[in-house]
Amino acid sequence: MSDKRATRVGEALEAYCHRTGIGRRLAQASVVAEWESLVGPSIAQVSTPRSVSAGGILFVAVKSAAWMQELQLMSPTILRQLHKRGKRITRIVWTAE
Repeated sequence: MSDKRATRVGEALEAYCHRTGIGRRLAQASVVAEWESLVGPSIAQVSTPRSVSAGGILFVAVKSAAWMQELQLMSPTILRQLHKRGKRITRIVWTAE
């Protein structure tokens, strides 16, 4: 009989994600799916997160140049909100559609 301990699938996946860094990337990318709950409905109504780079840069499309300017000014506050929710975003790049 083998002395090897049986590992649950969830534990194995968690260890793999931690070891490869995929867990961090998934947490970063979750910002896209959770955008409205992270920033609120008023900001979510005028912006759409597009992607997150491996370095933690969040790319967000905005409905107009005026909103883009407003959101650029709000970036420090939004980044603090994201950090409080455990999101490792280092910077936000806003682009007008």
